[in-house]
Amino acid sequence: MHHIILGSETDFDGWRTAARALVLNDVTPDDVTWTVRGRGPDLPETATTETPLEPPHGTFNVPAKFVELAKTAILHRDAERFALLYRLLWRLRRDHDLLDIADDPEVAHIHAMAKAVHHEVQRMRTSIRFREIGREHNSHFVAWFEPQHHVVELAAPFFASRFADMPWSILTSDVCAHWNGHAVSITPGVSEAGMPAGNRLEEIWQHYYATIFNPARLAAKKSRNLPEALTIKVESESADASGSATDYAETEPHTPEPDMIRRAADRLSALREEAADCRACHLYKQATQTVFGEGPQSAQVMLVGEQPGDKEDLAGKPFVGPAGQMLDRALDEAGIDRKKVYVTNAVKHFKFLARGKIRLHQKPNTPEIKACRRWYERELASIKPDLVVAMGATAAQCVFNKLTPINKNRGRLIDLADGVKALVTVHPSYLLRLPDEDAKAREYQRFVEDLKIAAELLRKRAQAAA
Repeated sequence: MHHIILGSETDFDGWRTAARALVLNDVTPDDVTWTVRGRGPDLPETATTETPLEPPHGTFNVPAKFVELAKTAILHRDAERFALLYRLLWRLRRDHDLLDIADDPEVAHIHAMAKAVHHEVQRMRTSIRFREIGREHNSHFVAWFEPQHHVVELAAPFFASRFADMPWSILTSDVCAHWNGHAVSITPGVSEAGMPAGNRLEEIWQHYYATIFNPARLAAKKSRNLPEALTIKVESESADASGSATDYAETEPHTPEPDMIRRAADRLSALREEAADCRACHLYKQATQTVFGEGPQSAQVMLVGEQPGDKEDLAGKPFVGPAGQMLDRALDEAGIDRKKVYVTNAVKHFKFLARGKIRLHQKPNTPEIKACRRWYERELASIKPDLVVAMGATAAQCVFNKLTPINKNRGRLIDLADGVKALVTVHPSYLLRLPDEDAKAREYQRFVEDLKIAAELLRKRAQAAA
């Protein structure tokens, strides 16, 4: 029996070195036990065997995606992950296409573990709450987090990029990550009792979470990483003047049966959950989270923008920043209720260039638009709107699946498949960038006129249904 002792819970390099030697010595998975130094029964400091391993000779290849999968799955807290990975490696040597067998129990298990790790990284990104300790030149920003998996080292570079101009520490019971403005360092974990005191930022963070992060999501699922004192009032957006909530679907013409609405909504909710783990392009690596569409399942109008911006990336909701405020005003003037339309983006992750604490928007390129288009297609199939409004060149490219000039196509309805109409207009952020006030007012009015075409279509559909 071969006993392999790894240096830490996240010792991928140690696992890979040992696993390679074991495979090349034809040691079967049943003849290997794996543990981490300091965990489990006392074992020698180095690997011991009944028959010492010969120095490995030769080599063998495995798919690159297995290496990436192993690097992620090894961060899971499952104590059997090292053995599972070795069993897969042993099998891959003989079946190079093993990872393509989705219904293989061990393949499914390792993918589920990797998915859980990605979820935990996402939770860490959106849950961390820094508190300032000390004052002025001696101040330091500290946060406490309880990781479900060993993700602190993986997530730390994101915080170094996002909060590059302030010294911070993220304390956990596993390990602690620290940033001094130049490099990330990792130290042993601490108990929650070691969390430094200091509530100077409490009021600021209450306002921040209440206005930026999705209050309904936070209220529905309490996180131990948010203070119990942090209370967020959640009110129904569909409350009528008397204060009672009304179901939007009940007021729409040709409303499907309630069971149909529930099933369709479940499908849209499932899409949102699935998109949260999207790795189709590289943009997920720096973005805080996937920003999926939002709006009623029975929406007759689907508004498509370019991509989430800084505010949207933090909130996890589309069009909540300055461009969203411009859109809300234009919709109101055009006679369209924002609460009755579905709003989404062609690209679901924020693409930016970091400049200190500022994140500068960058336009998505064609491969990124194509990689994300499947989400738009599935949203469209789920909602089945009467009209799709493409706001800006990126949205138009997504909707028509080709480069589509704005000025040449705006101001008229264009037929899509299945009786759906499309309308092309500018993106609200274009209006914000115009330096000349007269030009801004003139272009804003053109934008409103475009949206009035959508409002007129809705009016005619409603009359025809009456």
